Amino acid sequence: MANRFLPALCLAALLHAGAALAAVDVNRAREADLDGIKGIGPALSSRILAERARGRFQDWRDLISRVKGIGPAAAARLSDEGLTVDGASYAPQEAPPGKAPGH
Repeated sequence: MANRFLPALCLAALLHAGAALAAVDVNRAREADLDGIKGIGPALSSRILAERARGRFQDWRDLISRVKGIGPAAAARLSDEGLTVDGASYAPQEAPPGKAPGH
């Protein structure tokens, strides 16, 4: 009897895993979508949505500059969890020419 349900159970697990790995675009996401990203809770999703109401995010640098609680490290973690800005994952900016990283 259990063998009859195994394929359906496997399919359900795969669909759930695929949904968990799906990208969530910060410019299109609903509050529930944002809350589904590990590292974004109700307070952060509210700040994101409040800033987005003032205008869409142009890129990750814009998101980081406008939303309290999202810095480069948090942006990298959230991107790893599936958050994107207009479909783009976070890529740390290189240091300007003549400037060593971390200075």
